[in-house]
Amino acid sequence: MAGPLVDAVAVTEAGRVVDVRLVLADKTWSLAGRRGPATEEALAETVIDRCGTTALPVFLGAGLGVAVSACRAAGVPVAVVDREAPIAAATGVRAALAGDPDVLWLDAPEVADVAEAVRAFAASRGRPGVHIVPHAVYRRLDPDYYARLAAELAPPCVPSRPLFREVLPRVLCLTSKLFLVGEVTRACERLGAPCRYLETGETPLARDAYVSLVREALDDFAPDFVLTINHLGLDREGVLLELLERAGIPLASWFVDSPELILPLYRPAVSRSTVLFTWDADTVAPLRARGCPHVHYLPLATDETRFRPLSVVPEDHPWRARVSFVGNSMVSKTATRLALADPPSRLAEAFAAVADGFAAAPERLVADYLAAFRSELFAEYRSIPTVERRLAFETAVIWECTRRDRAARIAGLLPFGPTIVGDTGWLSVLPEEGRLWRRVPELAYYDELPRFYPLSAVNANVTSSQMKGAVNQRVFDVPACGAFVLTDARRQLEDLFEPGREMAVYETAEELVALTGRYLADAPARQALAAAGRRRVLAEHTYPRRLETLFAVMRQTFGA
Repeated sequence: MAGPLVDAVAVTEAGRVVDVRLVLADKTWSLAGRRGPATEEALAETVIDRCGTTALPVFLGAGLGVAVSACRAAGVPVAVVDREAPIAAATGVRAALAGDPDVLWLDAPEVADVAEAVRAFAASRGRPGVHIVPHAVYRRLDPDYYARLAAELAPPCVPSRPLFREVLPRVLCLTSKLFLVGEVTRACERLGAPCRYLETGETPLARDAYVSLVREALDDFAPDFVLTINHLGLDREGVLLELLERAGIPLASWFVDSPELILPLYRPAVSRSTVLFTWDADTVAPLRARGCPHVHYLPLATDETRFRPLSVVPEDHPWRARVSFVGNSMVSKTATRLALADPPSRLAEAFAAVADGFAAAPERLVADYLAAFRSELFAEYRSIPTVERRLAFETAVIWECTRRDRAARIAGLLPFGPTIVGDTGWLSVLPEEGRLWRRVPELAYYDELPRFYPLSAVNANVTSSQMKGAVNQRVFDVPACGAFVLTDARRQLEDLFEPGREMAVYETAEELVALTGRYLADAPARQALAAAGRRRVLAEHTYPRRLETLFAVMRQTFGA
């Protein structure tokens, strides 16, 4: 990702601007390259030919101004959307075009306002259509703005064939690694929905190979929509989004981690035919406010064919425990993420204080917390030159809050001699492993955890700090096994279960300790809650139920 544009310096030959050297915070770019003027002259010929007398060319970035000026010389009106004032000053193009009534230059910050002005200008010039002329460098400088505008101005996509003709849709699952795709494909099979799985691999493919792979799957399988988890399998430059738009195939992306810490890595992140499903209801409104056209709440679920009661519960199994907790200590993860962020020294020194403040604040995003309460540190945060590093800092703070919360709450359970399933970082967090508590190395999610949960009288749950209102996987998986879970309170839990009847809930670390003792002494109460929780999970919170909701939304949005 680009850093902020600091300066633009014209490169001239024989008194003519032939390129502009762009000085960014962390690098230097060329605006036009070695054949800039010639390339823009050829572009102008193509634009004039394609627009004819019915479409208005809309330049997303004026570049050197050669193509824009050539269009005007041919009598073609133009709209220019260009917010990069240093470039326009270096080329002189905006000043040269000033006063021409058939040139509309726009630089307003709101995409909707710009799109409305472009359409009005096109209509006033008798050109009902618009022809987008993107500039690669401008898109890299401000990818979100220019990509959103291009999507806003693009004509509606018409699928090459009718979608959702059958009772159940045809689903193409796309991913770069096996993460929840197994659950989704298995759920499709149980529902009877035709489903194909396409893995692009974690190593980025060359553009042509990537496009060819996906296009072949689209042509061969003819899906009604493409489904991804956390945008995995999409390229960050928007090639797939453009391909799907041209094909008229919608995309569903189900986020089971914070979308606000993932989507900024993709430019553009969505198109008009992208539907975002998010496991956290609190993110729906912010995503819509960012311009995502279709956003819906879709919580986590369980695979009830894997997470189910044991036919026999062995009394002498080595995993047998009165109290257990399954989770990472976050010690190594937090340190690694903070090192990747490499924040300015002042921000690094305040890391612990930022974690303290964020944990107590209502804001869900670290950037929002800094802007609201630590403006002097927000400036330091904004100075981190890349999106990747800024998001790494946000994640490090969230994980540090999670690390502290887990350590404090699980430490309170030491009198019960808990079993902790997790990484070696726990050895540096809690004292006297082997006497006060014991550690079981991390267990395989699919094969071992379904057998572990039923062997604990109390499965303690401490939700990650990235979910200030949402619930995690454990509140579905443990009851599905017929086991008892004691979870921390979350606002969205009450929409999924009936606390006190279907789910045991604690508010504070002290209440966690008190309720653990109470439920250890009351096996019938544990069994009643576990049974009621399992009934609710099987009725409402399985992957087939989630996919039925997702299918209905996609059909309602894009079906005939």
